[in-house]
Amino acid sequence: MHVTKTARMYLNQHTLRETYMFQGKGLHTGKHVTMTLSPAPENTGIRFRRTDIGDDVSFVEAWSDYVNSTSRGTTLKKKGIKILTLEHLMGALYGLCVDNALVSLDSPEVPIMDGSAKCYADAIAQDGLQEQHAPRKYLEIKEKIECRNSSGSVITVEPADEFSVDLTIAFKSKVLERQDAQFNSAMDFAKEIAPCRTFVFFNEIELLLRLNLIKGGDLDNAIVIVDDEIPQKRLDHLAKLFNIPTLERVPEGYLSHISLRFPNECARHKLLDVLGDFSLVGYPLKAKVSAFKSGHSINTEMSKKLRALALKQFGDK
Repeated sequence: MHVTKTARMYLNQHTLRETYMFQGKGLHTGKHVTMTLSPAPENTGIRFRRTDIGDDVSFVEAWSDYVNSTSRGTTLKKKGIKILTLEHLMGALYGLCVDNALVSLDSPEVPIMDGSAKCYADAIAQDGLQEQHAPRKYLEIKEKIECRNSSGSVITVEPADEFSVDLTIAFKSKVLERQDAQFNSAMDFAKEIAPCRTFVFFNEIELLLRLNLIKGGDLDNAIVIVDDEIPQKRLDHLAKLFNIPTLERVPEGYLSHISLRFPNECARHKLLDVLGDFSLVGYPLKAKVSAFKSGHSINTEMSKKLRALALKQFGDK
């Protein structure tokens, strides 16, 4: 099997062709982590292993059953073992059609890298996947399913022959009021979705720090959006905090430390999050997904509904 770039409707399952190692820091814990992605046998799905917990082999399956928190990321917890901020990695595995893989971590949190899934997708797409003998089991949606919440977020999943996502974000922001993004099986996931980085509003940064989050956050792993003019004194303070020489607000409303990779990069990143959270169903979908103002909470709520359907359909895990 050659290079895998799109969410193809494969007949058989696939695993990684090679083993990959990534090193970085966790976005929220700030802890250094070495993460290894390895091929895995058919019908095992995606499993995490914490190598820093004693001598016992401690696996956490990437299933929505174990979602423990959705505060600024998705966290799994099984028998006291946590895996934090896994959505970008899982989005890459789902977008590239990796059915079976073992993810080994020597710390609780997946490394944030540059805030996207680019490094994972580039490595895997370059080598392609290994086809396996077992058939790929698709969850086929029979009727429309909807989740909505009090903040106005809505996700619907409808029957379709292939998997696709239409997504819209809408913030009370002069800079990021509304953006749209799409994904389907004809698109090159590694080039069009994986490189899109997480984002944060400037006025959220101090609050997140006070909440003991984003300890590993810096200006190399997030797009920072600035709605209003900021006194240079505050920008200088932020630059000092993140150990960079200087910062300015560019006219488009973003900090000057990075350039956007796509005009709608923020919406594309939210789509990456949807893929990552939907991967926790444990099976690929044949469905059309429509998401408005999506976030990890409503994503995983829908993922749990879909997983319940999958367990009824397949009943084997």
